[in-house]
Amino acid sequence: MSGVGFVNAVEAAILERRSIRGFLPDPVPREDVEHLLDVAARAPSGTNMQPWRVVALAGEERRRFSEAVAVAYLAGAEPGAEVQYYPSPLPEPYRARTREIGWGLYGLLGIARGEREKSRAHVVNNLHFFGAPVGLVCLIDRALKIGSWLDYGMFIENIALAARARGLDTCAMAVFSDFPLTIRMLLGLPESDMIVCGMAIGREDRAAPANALRTTRVPAASFATFRGF
Repeated sequence: MSGVGFVNAVEAAILERRSIRGFLPDPVPREDVEHLLDVAARAPSGTNMQPWRVVALAGEERRRFSEAVAVAYLAGAEPGAEVQYYPSPLPEPYRARTREIGWGLYGLLGIARGEREKSRAHVVNNLHFFGAPVGLVCLIDRALKIGSWLDYGMFIENIALAARARGLDTCAMAVFSDFPLTIRMLLGLPESDMIVCGMAIGREDRAAPANALRTTRVPAASFATFRGF
């Protein structure tokens, strides 16, 4: 276990987890991915509904999938996500935090304001799971409500933490929810399936400029109220 002062391996995985945006091509065996999903499925779930469904892609299947979604993006062929991820307009302090990480990432990638072709190339790289050998497409039944989406968030976090504990890296990717028609067609999914997000799984390419990005978190004292202590 790396780092100093971690109480245990769980805390280490939480503090070491980052969104990685550049991966080595080293394959991740199916049994490892299946193990991560088995572990992640122990996430809390209201009345044990277990609302998650996942399509795991690797090899030529992942490449063909990403290429087809990238074609849809470049053609502007999709209406967008079926669930609005962010409010519009985005209020403060959330807008400032979003802009900070956005311009920080673009600075590392050498993308200046207004450089649309470079921005589009970054989105295409995103749709290729940043080169990760494994891409997950996370699905939910559209009949389910906000409680199941909360459960789903804990499931996705569990994947990221279980991966980190085993020396793997991840990036949860909301961008895939923007392509519901294309993804349902490519994967042969029913209309009842909604795309929650994608997730890249692999090993960090430490030479990738984007992986120099470090985010900050505000301390508990700034968002929590303590009573009775």
